[in-house]
Amino acid sequence: MWNIPPKQDAEFVARMEDVLTVYARAHDEKFPVVCMDEKPFQLVDERLEPIKMSTGNRTEKYDYQYERRGSCSIFMFTQPLAGWRHCNALPQRTSEDWANQIKWLLDEQYPDAEKIVLVMDNLNTHSASSLYKIFSPAEAFRLAQRLEIHYTPKHGSWLNIAEIELSALTIQCLGKTRIPSLETLNKKLLAWHTDRNAAQRGVDWHFSTDNARIKLKHLYPIVKI
Repeated sequence: MWNIPPKQDAEFVARMEDVLTVYARAHDEKFPVVCMDEKPFQLVDERLEPIKMSTGNRTEKYDYQYERRGSCSIFMFTQPLAGWRHCNALPQRTSEDWANQIKWLLDEQYPDAEKIVLVMDNLNTHSASSLYKIFSPAEAFRLAQRLEIHYTPKHGSWLNIAEIELSALTIQCLGKTRIPSLETLNKKLLAWHTDRNAAQRGVDWHFSTDNARIKLKHLYPIVKI
């Protein structure tokens, strides 16, 4: 949820300043800052064959009727300072799915990093405990020790840069296209993030703790010194 509390909220402020401080860090290959998020997605298929429009028009005319083909979850990882992102879709968004995605991130994408500084929301599956549900204690501990987790505030997902990438994905790739299967969706996701990475598209984040203390002053508790 994208929301700014209407009144003083010390918990929101504490997590917001923590995340903003992380975003202010310089690029460090040994401690890359990575943001992650998930997006539910509905798979739908046509009931009728789409009709091609007249010559010269690249779009097609779709019938309003469609068939539901189930739902899935799109996992998004992005390292803003490197202009890198990766997304793929899985049938579910369980503890096992998250744990396996984290293992891939640590062992395959960043095998040489000492720790990944991971920014995400505090969904119940987004926890080191999920690693212990899936892997042996030794393996779960190994993975957890390479994570430095920072949670965005409750209802403060606008502070997660992965949300911005998901928005770009929706506009540039998913749009109003009807995608009937997980396989087709993952092909589209692969093409999208490959092209975006090659173009070195990034997110230029400017909002800082100093900005927050001025523009969001109403969130800060009044402290009598």
